[in-house]
Amino acid sequence: MKTLEELAQIRDRMKNKVALREGTGEIRVVVGMATCGIAAGARPVLNAFVEQVANKDLGDRVTVTQTGCIGMCRFEPIVEVFEGDKRTTYVHVKPEMVPEIIEQHLVGGKPVVKYTKVEE
Repeated sequence: MKTLEELAQIRDRMKNKVALREGTGEIRVVVGMATCGIAAGARPVLNAFVEQVANKDLGDRVTVTQTGCIGMCRFEPIVEVFEGDKRTTYVHVKPEMVPEIIEQHLVGGKPVVKYTKVEE
């Protein structure tokens, strides 16, 4: 970055991503980002949700945010989807699972049950 113009361009590109993480959408996607979640790969999962919600232009309905410890470290990365008083918890989430969760759950309204099961 060499000029103020370049800085302004970066700011403009990032505005949508920041808005997704601070919004008040009717659906909240919360990624567990405590030490255990980060160690298990939660950061790429969070990034995948932010990018794909922005790409699908769902920012007016969906807020993507992070939280600390959810209390189930062995199931990390954990993603919780809140819709009003309803909560769906996805476990062992990988970035490649995000498109299916977004398409079926956030867009289609049907949780992806196979990602909510805890298989030992």
